[in-house]
Amino acid sequence: MKVDPPSEPGAKEQVRQLLDRLPDSVSLEDIQYHIYVREKVARGIRDAEEGRVVTEEEFDRRMSRWLSP
Repeated sequence: MKVDPPSEPGAKEQVRQLLDRLPDSVSLEDIQYHIYVREKVARGIRDAEEGRVVTEEEFDRRMSRWLSP
């Protein structure tokens, strides 16, 4: 029998949970930053799980174009 993994809470619930963890004195800019970082981390995890990654060697090769004098 296949069991589905627990579903993630929806976006509104995720924001509510985030707000509950932040201090009452948090600014709107700080809230936006936390939401932005959370989404970028989630996107990176999804990319890794779906194989959209590069090797360290490929990364070094690509970056050498930018970092070479």
